[in-house]
Amino acid sequence: MTTTIVGNLECLLPPSWKTTIAEWIREDTPSFDYGGYVVGDSDEVAILYGKSKGKLAGVPFFDEIFKQCGCKVEWLLKEGDEFDPATTEKGRFEVARVYGKARSLLLGERVALNTISRCSGIATRATKLANLKEQHQWQGVVAGTRKTTPGFRLVEKYGMLVGGVDTHRVDLSSMIMLKDNHIWSQGSITAATKQAKKVGGFALKVEVECRTEEEAEEAISAGADIVMLDNFKPADLKVSARRLKEKFSNRTVLIEASGGISEENIVDYFDNSVDVISLGSLSHGVPIIDFSLKIQPKH
Repeated sequence: MTTTIVGNLECLLPPSWKTTIAEWIREDTPSFDYGGYVVGDSDEVAILYGKSKGKLAGVPFFDEIFKQCGCKVEWLLKEGDEFDPATTEKGRFEVARVYGKARSLLLGERVALNTISRCSGIATRATKLANLKEQHQWQGVVAGTRKTTPGFRLVEKYGMLVGGVDTHRVDLSSMIMLKDNHIWSQGSITAATKQAKKVGGFALKVEVECRTEEEAEEAISAGADIVMLDNFKPADLKVSARRLKEKFSNRTVLIEASGGISEENIVDYFDNSVDVISLGSLSHGVPIIDFSLKIQPKH
């Protein structure tokens, strides 16, 4: 079971993304390219091999890295395709070919591999979670969190989209989420929520992290659009979510479950009264998909 990508996800990327890639390349080669001197500038072809099973994600980033290095990529798979090296004789799956000068291929190699390995790893885990949702016919949203790598968030959130799950808020400016420290600073959930509503206006939703059902009631009464039931056990979550939906049936309030949820136990949290399930493990501690780039010997 796979999730179909509709539209070109590259169109989502902000104008700054190519500048970010230039910074990655600059970070990796801040001075002399000694290895590049060794291999020279002969025209070569390198093959991108997938060495572990997964879903391909991060194609625009890979393309742009090599474009900035003066190379051209020819893809044998498209973004979102799944592959399994075990189905091949040599135990490695040919994913793409990269054409360029030897020194240019090696200039982009590690930056490109790091990017596509990480992005594909996140997309692969996201796909597993999206498939579980479909298999159990749960109608809610599986989402990531803001537990992303500084400077690499765009790639990680992109991988979630390729895998068929929700990114959740992309940054602090895209939704107001009030956690324990925000509430502590204002003295109560009600005070913090009202402060947030004043500056967020009608355009920004306000979500409040709640440790108990009573806190969730206070948050909804104060005007929260979303309440996160944090670290609830599955049985308790379902009971509280149903009661909250019944009590506030005259309002459109989303209920999110988060904390302690993983690929192994997410099914236990599926319930018609739960609208969103968010997992830090979608970007935190995700295994990479192993790729290698090999320049082909000339015969």
